[in-house]
Amino acid sequence: MLREPRRALHARIAETLEVQFPEIGENQPELLAHHCTEAGLIEKAARFWGRAGQRSLERSALVEAVAQFTRALDQITSLPASPELRREEIKLQIALIAPLIHVRGYGAPECKAAMERARLLIEKAEALGEPPEDPMLLFQVLYGFCVASYVAFDGDVLGEFAVQFLGLAEKQGATVPLMIGHRVMGAYLTGTGKLKQGQAHYDRAIALYEPSQHRPLATRFSADARVSVLSLRSWSLWCLGYPDAALADADRALGEAREIGQAATLMYALGIAAPPYLQCGNYAQASAMTDELVSLAEEKGALHWRALAIVNRGLLATLKGTASEAIQMLTSGIAARRSVGGTHWLPLYLSNLSAARAELGQFDDALRCIGEAMTAMETTKDRCCEAEVYRTAGKISLESPEPDAAKAQIYFERALAVARQQEAKSWELRAAMSMARLWRHQGKRDEARELLAPVYGWFTEGFDTLDLKEAKALLDDLVT
Repeated sequence: MLREPRRALHARIAETLEVQFPEIGENQPELLAHHCTEAGLIEKAARFWGRAGQRSLERSALVEAVAQFTRALDQITSLPASPELRREEIKLQIALIAPLIHVRGYGAPECKAAMERARLLIEKAEALGEPPEDPMLLFQVLYGFCVASYVAFDGDVLGEFAVQFLGLAEKQGATVPLMIGHRVMGAYLTGTGKLKQGQAHYDRAIALYEPSQHRPLATRFSADARVSVLSLRSWSLWCLGYPDAALADADRALGEAREIGQAATLMYALGIAAPPYLQCGNYAQASAMTDELVSLAEEKGALHWRALAIVNRGLLATLKGTASEAIQMLTSGIAARRSVGGTHWLPLYLSNLSAARAELGQFDDALRCIGEAMTAMETTKDRCCEAEVYRTAGKISLESPEPDAAKAQIYFERALAVARQQEAKSWELRAAMSMARLWRHQGKRDEARELLAPVYGWFTEGFDTLDLKEAKALLDDLVT
């Protein structure tokens, strides 16, 4: 058909569907969007593409949501500007961020560009005397910048955003911004090694959460707030020396994510709540979660979560002692994470890669990796696992072809000092065990026991977890 008759036919189809079959507009807005687009009804097309994007987002069709929100925005930008269209463009631009961060990665250039565009649109509207009707929109943009700085970890920038977000939330006094603000501040403090302060903010975020009111916000803030905080808090609790509480949080996060039934929230729980299971020695659960995350991320086209799953597989292989598999998984996982802008926890990943290389006798590569881990900590202030990095460096000094016990002791002492300063009892226990083994080998059994016994004695839970079992066995050996 010629262009104009074809357009007229699409317009008639769109009108018939909208007027006579309104349920199609509700359930298949992309169909009306297509016919409106072909008919040249640009403003209506933009509205229906936006509805289609929101519906896809709610159904966790993330790739489709990105495409549909993008088409809606393309339609709007071709129209003459008006206050109504500017408001709609802001809503669509911000709505695009949530699926985009899962598909491309929180720190990916496309996500940063989308966030920056949203910020500029809000500023332009405010300059014209047209502030957004929904104050939550600004918090969504700020949250996007926060999580981008967290995943592509930059402690200084993240700290600035966290302070700005929580300060604005406290000034406004509304529950949701306060809840998200405490979540962001908790992530910043935990990531930079201020574990107890971070946990306190996680506690406040959870206390503010009301399921009936706040679960619907999952699509606006990338994942459910409570599931996210439980997943994050489980890690900080493990570091602080509460393995049972950590696993309880991880269990709750995973259970609630399944109950909510949103893929993005489930991927968050599967990826972020897996490390406590790994560190506690529950390898079967960690492996099952990681396999499920790979499958779900591939189904949803979520590059960020697939990359994290590969890294988690590498961590699992390291802890299980399968060094060749660990090297393969960690190398590919780190590369995949970097490709989508993800560098948080890089010091931990590199220290595990270093340990695996040392196990296979690749000491030059092991030293290079552990050096890179230390550099990453200094440049990004990603210090949550700092003690473990120094402990690993000490182990490598002992395992090298020319063992250097003096150098190893310096690293173990540094690990102990950092763990004590951070009150990271789980890392302190590992560092104390490494030092105790060194001293036992040197015949200093009393000193080894005096170092390890009070650290082990501090714990009140988790005695069936791997580290505490090993610590108990080592103490028993030092007594005999």
